[in-house]
Amino acid sequence: MLLVLVRHGESIWNAQGRVQGHGGTGLSRRGHAQARATAEVLAYRYPDAGLLVRSDLQRVAETAAPTEARLGVEVRVDERLREIDVGTWSGLIYAEIEERDPLGFQAWSTRGDRDVRRGGGETFAELRERVWPAILELSGARGTVLVFTHGGPIRVAVASALGLPAQGETRLAGPGNCSLTLLEWRDGRHRLRAYNGVDHLRDRESSSACGHNRY
Repeated sequence: MLLVLVRHGESIWNAQGRVQGHGGTGLSRRGHAQARATAEVLAYRYPDAGLLVRSDLQRVAETAAPTEARLGVEVRVDERLREIDVGTWSGLIYAEIEERDPLGFQAWSTRGDRDVRRGGGETFAELRERVWPAILELSGARGTVLVFTHGGPIRVAVASALGLPAQGETRLAGPGNCSLTLLEWRDGRHRLRAYNGVDHLRDRESSSACGHNRY
C-alpha cells in the first residue's frame, strides 16, 4: 500500500511568518491555489485512492477540500495528525517570541541536538508518540491512502519509517506547502519513495513560494 502525505497549503499565518502549532488560520489566496493544483495531480495520479485522512485543523481541512470534492473518497479526521503544539508561541513571529520568552527562545535557538519544548507545548519525541501510531494504523489498509497533515508530522513519520533515532527528524528539511511525500508499505516494512515533492506547483508559481515552514 501507498501513503501519500500532503502538507497543507500556505496559510495566512504562514504568509505573515507566524508560528502556528495547534492554532492558526485558514489558507491564504496562494494556499487555496496550491490546494486546487494539488487536488488536480492527486486525482490524476491516484484516482482509485480509497481513503483520505486529515488533521482537524482549519488550514488542513481547507487544503483537503478540493481533493475530497474531486475524488468523493471516504474521509476520516484524526487529531493525532495535528502539528506540533507550540504552546504560548502560537500566533507570534520569532521577534515577538524572543521578546516575550527570551529564555525559551534562547534554549530553542541554541538547542543543537536537544529536543526543546516550544512555548510549553510538545517535544518532537512527544509528536512522534502520537503521529507514528496513527500512521501504523493506516498501514493495514489496501491501495492508496491520502494523508493531509502538517510539516512536523510528516518529518517525524518519515524519520520513524526510516528508523532514524530520536531527533532524527531534524536531519530532514521542512516540507514545503502542499508538498507530496510517499511512504510505501511492503513486506512488513516502510520505504520512502519520495520526499517533499513540489513539481506539481512549479508551473503555477516559483519554487521559492513553496517554503513557509513555520510550525
